[in-house]
Amino acid sequence: MIVVTGAAGFIGSCLVRKLNDAGHKNLLLVDDFSRADKLKNLEGKERIKDMDRQVFPDWLAINGAEVDFVFHLGARTDTTEQDTEIFDRLNLNYTKAIWLSCTTHQIPLVYASSAATYGIGDKGYKDEHDIVQELEPLNPYGRSKNDFDKWALEQDFNPPRWAGLKFFNVYGPNEYHKSRMASVIFHTVRQIKKTGGMKLFRSHKEGIADGHQSRDFVYVKDVVEVCYFLFQQEFPNGLYNLGTGKARTFLDLATNTFLAMDLSPNISFIDTPEDIRDTYQYFTEADMTKLKSIGYEREFHSLEEGIKDYVQQYLIEEKPW
Repeated sequence: MIVVTGAAGFIGSCLVRKLNDAGHKNLLLVDDFSRADKLKNLEGKERIKDMDRQVFPDWLAINGAEVDFVFHLGARTDTTEQDTEIFDRLNLNYTKAIWLSCTTHQIPLVYASSAATYGIGDKGYKDEHDIVQELEPLNPYGRSKNDFDKWALEQDFNPPRWAGLKFFNVYGPNEYHKSRMASVIFHTVRQIKKTGGMKLFRSHKEGIADGHQSRDFVYVKDVVEVCYFLFQQEFPNGLYNLGTGKARTFLDLATNTFLAMDLSPNISFIDTPEDIRDTYQYFTEADMTKLKSIGYEREFHSLEEGIKDYVQQYLIEEKPW
């Protein structure tokens, strides 16, 4: 049996699609299934059972012998949330409980870390273990992810194989429920449909032009390919970046979204909201050396390729994958 937590969410539901397409139907899906807006992400996907996230840790502790692999992708991901208790409970302590059961029952574990652990990026974006203690995330979400990474690296007893994936800016189908936290591509299409144009955040940093804030945007189809690669083979335990290795500007992103809709770009700028302005990342770019060193050779979608597929095949009609 393969467990996927966060299975009704964005990356989790796409991983379920990948597993199904690869012939795996023996899935236990874990999430908060009370949210109707997430359920369409699982339409047509095959599994053994759905389980509420509150029940799962105790179930795993008792029934771990039935489980062959755990993908723990469930988390509170709101980067604007300031209540640290929420993140301690849903991200840090919840993941510790899963880790301990995977250790006891010797179940391989892949879990979601985040590029938010790198903070402003002053320590670079290398997934080296010796800098984890020095990282200073910019918000409680990032701190909760880094706190777990630090805890995991300190453990003497581990799952037989484990990887913490530092997701960079993931975009793609099945993020329709994410509201403010959805990708800029999602919001660009919504704004174009409504107004004919797109408003990007103005730069508030000297030396960076409006729209030239840069991120490592990675297509969700590439993310789940990496997850499946780790499922299939042995690998050195530890933290791994998961981006493309190439930063692109938000202006590139918005422009290519217009082009994918066969429209001429109509882009203007507004001030970055004050509640996120002080913690806004102006540049991220994954160092992908470590993942490639363990044999991952598949090419990532370019930004142009990923946006075209997402917009034309899914986003225009908000179809799930």
